[in-house]
Amino acid sequence: MHKGTSADQFFQTDAEQAKIERRAAKAGNKNGNPIVLKSKLLAAIPDPTSPSSVFVAESAGSVRRVNVDTGDTKHVFRGPSAPVTCVAIGGPGNQTLFAGSWDKDVWSWNLSSKTPGRKYSGHTDFVKAVVSTKLGGKDCLISGGADKKIMVWDIETGSRLHVLQDQAVSMMAIQDLVIDPVQSGPDEVILVSASSDPHIRRWRIRLDGFEQIKEASPDEPGAVRHTILEHDTTVYKVVFDSEGEEVDLWTSSGDGTAKCLSRLKGFATDDSIHHGDHVRAVAVTDQWIITAGRDEDIKVWNRSSGKLYSTLEGHYDEVTDLVIIEGGRRIVSVSIDGTVRTWSLDQVELDKINKEKEDKAKGIEEETPAEPEKGLMTAEEEAELAAMMEDDD
Repeated sequence: MHKGTSADQFFQTDAEQAKIERRAAKAGNKNGNPIVLKSKLLAAIPDPTSPSSVFVAESAGSVRRVNVDTGDTKHVFRGPSAPVTCVAIGGPGNQTLFAGSWDKDVWSWNLSSKTPGRKYSGHTDFVKAVVSTKLGGKDCLISGGADKKIMVWDIETGSRLHVLQDQAVSMMAIQDLVIDPVQSGPDEVILVSASSDPHIRRWRIRLDGFEQIKEASPDEPGAVRHTILEHDTTVYKVVFDSEGEEVDLWTSSGDGTAKCLSRLKGFATDDSIHHGDHVRAVAVTDQWIITAGRDEDIKVWNRSSGKLYSTLEGHYDEVTDLVIIEGGRRIVSVSIDGTVRTWSLDQVELDKINKEKEDKAKGIEEETPAEPEKGLMTAEEEAELAAMMEDDD
């Protein structure tokens, strides 16, 4: 056990101390043009009004708009007294920002004025996921919490419309929620939920009711399965692939994988990427699959071959979320380390990163041309010395 000089270090193991020292050494790197904030960052979403901005959820109890090009971080939405875990934009005209918090509530603000709006209270444990949608022309909010419940709210009145729970297979803390863009319509939406158990569930929600969807079994024609079960443990993220023709479902899990679940195959696994360790986030472009998580690295996979193309290193603690910006040209990552980093997804730029790593591994570094050594004598002194030598001859 390491015996440090401070009270915080006295009972640290050697492994813990080594981890602290490694992170301290790594913290100063400038990879991804880091924007440093003062608290842990737990989630992020794109800013629909600015192609170079994101909203980040801060453990300090606020939501902050960050412009990754200018570095502007002055727009802050405050209210919660506990960490903010998730964010969403919706409501009338998509002018409302929603945030779930450890204080068990969903907070809201007007995007333009930053004035606080209605607070949605009902969960008995912290809120982990929020999405906004429309049902029968009515703006609705859907939240999921660590209390193992999904709640549907009328945004205007604040009234709770439904509470969704799995009556057959025990559902644990909600991790993520996403609306199916293909099967949802004006009068009903298909919601996909991920939770701390390995089961992915689909729900059909209307204003007057809801039902959990039973899935076609990929193994037995005509048979059904109660949930989508393709992972071994916690499913952290569910994302629909808007770049693909079938708009399949991509997932990331604590089992170390990210998977493509085929819509045509009843959401059975069609492709699997082995990132390693807990995969907290997955993002998709027409060329790449990007994964990130507990190992601090962001991995870029070739979508066609499924092979790892490049590893982006910079964060020095767990990466919690990824946001695609500028139509897939760049990706933003946020982390427990309190930094927002932006990475180019241009293949030429990724090739440069790969080349730099290869050269470093081979011990090759760019050499700065050495300046010619300056003589110890001036030109006049050298000429005088030469003349003296001639006289000696």
